[in-house]
Amino acid sequence: MTVERTNQRDYERRWWTLGVLCLSLVMIVVANASLNVALPTLVNDLHASASSLQWIVDAYSLVFAGLLLTAGSLGDRYGRRLALNGGLIIFGGASGLAAFAGSSAQLIAARAVMGVGAALVMPATLSVLAHVFPPAERRQAIAIWAGFAGVGAALGGVSSGWLLQHFWWGSIFLTNVAVVAVALIAGAILIPKANEDHEPSLDLVGALLSIAGLGTLVYAIIEAPGRGWLAPATVVTFAVAALILVGFAAWELRTPEPMLDLRFFRNPQFAAATSTITLVFFVMFGMIFTLTQYLQLVLGYSPLEAGVRMLPWALVYMISTRRSARFVERFGQRAVVSFGLVGVAAGLGLMALSGLRSDYPVLALSLVVSAAGMGMVTAPSTGAIIVSLPLNKAGVGSAVNDTTRELGGALGVAVMGSLVASLYRGDLPTSAHAASSSLGAGLEAAAKLPGPAAALLAHSARAAYVHAFDVTMVVAVGVALVASVLVSFVLRPRALAVAETDETFAAEAAA
Repeated sequence: MTVERTNQRDYERRWWTLGVLCLSLVMIVVANASLNVALPTLVNDLHASASSLQWIVDAYSLVFAGLLLTAGSLGDRYGRRLALNGGLIIFGGASGLAAFAGSSAQLIAARAVMGVGAALVMPATLSVLAHVFPPAERRQAIAIWAGFAGVGAALGGVSSGWLLQHFWWGSIFLTNVAVVAVALIAGAILIPKANEDHEPSLDLVGALLSIAGLGTLVYAIIEAPGRGWLAPATVVTFAVAALILVGFAAWELRTPEPMLDLRFFRNPQFAAATSTITLVFFVMFGMIFTLTQYLQLVLGYSPLEAGVRMLPWALVYMISTRRSARFVERFGQRAVVSFGLVGVAAGLGLMALSGLRSDYPVLALSLVVSAAGMGMVTAPSTGAIIVSLPLNKAGVGSAVNDTTRELGGALGVAVMGSLVASLYRGDLPTSAHAASSSLGAGLEAAAKLPGPAAALLAHSARAAYVHAFDVTMVVAVGVALVASVLVSFVLRPRALAVAETDETFAAEAAA
């Protein structure tokens, strides 16, 4: 069979290929979002301590984020199909071990290995997409990809809640094994082999520095809420991460074939896209983290009921990402992304001012507005990252996109979670000391008191959390508006004109 006929066959199957990529992507995102609802069950079944619960969740994110750039580079060097299949096998095998873990330590180790597999899979999905779809269709395909990435975050709670109501906690992980089997079989037929003439060399020093720097940074973000953001240990850890990442940047600027050419950040589209992805995922993950607690602990929904009530967000987000590609073609990235960020701010503002004090339809409206805005932001920004890089760097480009998502999401959960916790403790009366550690602890303490005292403590704790949530959402509104101004400034016509006439950058990008 000739190369032309092979390429034609790959082109004809491109939408089926996209389906396999989206299936793999959703599995990775759900695995990062679904475990929270199972934590109470793990306390009973595995006798997990509070520290163990934290690392059952965070071991996956820490390894995943730390390895993304390196995994993307390995996919560019040794083949995107090999990276995808290898990652799926690692992820599926580790999921099977996690399902039957007999202790917290075993589950933490399995989750860490799952992070290795996820780091290989996620960049490979977007890299394969970039190679399969021609430039004219690439933005539309990326919009669909981004839609499924966001939906996975919302579906995690729904799927986990349903499984926990019908099966044991290990079923959450066994579903990954089934999805991996389907993805591997379908991928063997639909995922094309790499046929690039140029294989970038492996930047081993850059890989080691990126793993150490990103891993230390994510670890600092994870530990900061518990230790305190200004605690000496926290400050030292952030300083170490900064030093390693500065060393990474210095190495990448001097090595002949860098893993991540930092000169790409001179492109306004690339710079605006990476910063926007970080900020919007800061807001998105922080909102989902705090809102999920509100739905369960303040409004009294079960994990499954809370997940179902997030479905309007997921549905609108998917529709919005799909439509964003056409809006970008008509109005341009600057207008669409800036307007989308204003929409995010409007939805969060409605949520803070009225959505949680009224009936669910008002809350649903705030979710719909914020989801529409987020969809208008994430898909064009992801597309801008990919189209700004040459195809032989698609894996690293995807990894940059994924890394900014992970860092933004981790910061959002840590910062907004810390702010809610601090405001919550500050609003409690001194007599409610038993409820000061968290809203969940407060409600448990209230359940042990006699009638009137129990009702008073529960009411005080819920009122304090509502106020803390409202203020935190106002802060998130500010972040979204700042991001909108940033995009408008960086993507102003003059800056884009300068970038387009920068022949040196263009030559380097095409090399």
